[in-house]
Amino acid sequence: MGRTALIVIDMLNTYEHDDAEALMVSVRTALPGVEALLERARAAEAPVVYVNDNFGRWRSHHGEILDVALSGPHADLVEPIVPDAESLFVVKARHSVFYGTPLAYLLGQLGARRVVLCGQVTEQCVLYSALDAHIRHLDVVVATDAVAHIDAGLADAALRMMERNMAAELRPSGDIGFEEARSD
Repeated sequence: MGRTALIVIDMLNTYEHDDAEALMVSVRTALPGVEALLERARAAEAPVVYVNDNFGRWRSHHGEILDVALSGPHADLVEPIVPDAESLFVVKARHSVFYGTPLAYLLGQLGARRVVLCGQVTEQCVLYSALDAHIRHLDVVVATDAVAHIDAGLADAALRMMERNMAAELRPSGDIGFEEARSD
C-alpha cells in the first residue's frame, strides 16, 4: 500500500470571514477527531502535513500563519492542533491542497501512496483536494468526524461524491490506522 500521510487542511484559521459562524460550530464538532488523528499519526511516525491557506498574505510563511491564528479571537480552535516540530507545512492560495503547491512532490519524496484528509471545509477544500489526490493515483481516506462544513447538506453530498466518484474511503477517525506508515 505504501506510506500514509495525514493532511490537515486549513485548520490554522482566524475565522474572520463570511460563513465563519456556521463553520465554527462544525469545527468544534470535528476538532476531537482531528486531535485523535494527529495523535495516532505522530505515534506511528506517519508524515503529518498541514496545508493552509495564506489568506492573501503573500509574504507570510507557516510560522506567521500560525501566530496570526493563535493571536486571533478563536485561538481555542487552533491551540489543540498546533503543528509539532516534526510536522511539515505547505502554504496554498486556492481550494485544493495540490493546486499550485509542492504537495505532490513532497508526498512522492515521503513515499506516501495514501492520504488521510481532515480539516475544513468539507464541501470546498476537502472535496477539491480529494479529487486532486485521486487523479494523482493516491488512495484517499476522509475522516468523516474530522472534517468541518459550512452547509451540512452540501457536505453530505460532497462526501458521497468523494466516495462514489473518487473511490475515497469514508471512515470515522477512530477506524483509520497509520501502522503501515512506519518506514522500513
